[in-house]
Amino acid sequence: MPKLPHITPLLAHQSVDPWTQLKTFTRARIALGRVGSSLPTSEVLDFGLAHAMARDAVHLALDTAALEADIQAQQWLTVQVKSMAPDRASYLLRPDWGRKLHEDSLSKLQHLYATSSQTKPIDLLIVVGDGLSSLAVSRHVVPLLAALRKCIPEQWHIGPVVIASQARVAIGDEIGQALNARMVAMLIGERPGLSSPDSLGIYLTYQPKLGLSDAGRNCISNVRPEGLQYARAATKLIWLAKEAMRLKLTGVSLKDESDIQEIGQQARLK
Repeated sequence: MPKLPHITPLLAHQSVDPWTQLKTFTRARIALGRVGSSLPTSEVLDFGLAHAMARDAVHLALDTAALEADIQAQQWLTVQVKSMAPDRASYLLRPDWGRKLHEDSLSKLQHLYATSSQTKPIDLLIVVGDGLSSLAVSRHVVPLLAALRKCIPEQWHIGPVVIASQARVAIGDEIGQALNARMVAMLIGERPGLSSPDSLGIYLTYQPKLGLSDAGRNCISNVRPEGLQYARAATKLIWLAKEAMRLKLTGVSLKDESDIQEIGQQARLK
């Protein structure tokens, strides 16, 4: 009886989808698969959950009392202020209100500055704003402040941590101007994404004052354990702040070369 030729199973010729391996390196929505001309049910459900989490992050109110207690537990002085937006709905509908201090809050800061016994200008003022993700603020601000404390030069005068409710980035300009700060670092919840509803941003501004545009700031984005780690974000911020003090500017004219400097230091140690 003649011997039948060996037939290799079809599965042995199928190559592994390269997208499957790439998926392990990112939380972006790649390699979703398909069922017929549509997505798998699991991916549709995951997308719905991610969208709901992003929406909730925008509308969730920040527990300022709990945040202030946690910050004070690290021995930071604090003060709370509010923007002109009276509530979350107004904040979302009127972005301009989130960029301006309520008159009562402005008076509070002006009184704080007038009665302060410290005559030296504040070198770095840290402002915490809820922004578009209070979830990011409640999760990441406290550990980031702990990392910052280890990096801030001892000779710098650091003002109180200002906690701003219903805040946009530009509100830090008016706060810094009211407290006579040389620089303001605004820690604020970023616009939620479908894979990152709790991303924290840092905006550094030299000589803050009303009317500045975003071109005058430096941004450090995606601060969270799954993105830019707290220690690395703190190192970047202080590097930029030192350069801002040296060059007397921030924004498009100040380039973040902290990574290049770190690579050079590592090379010298080898």
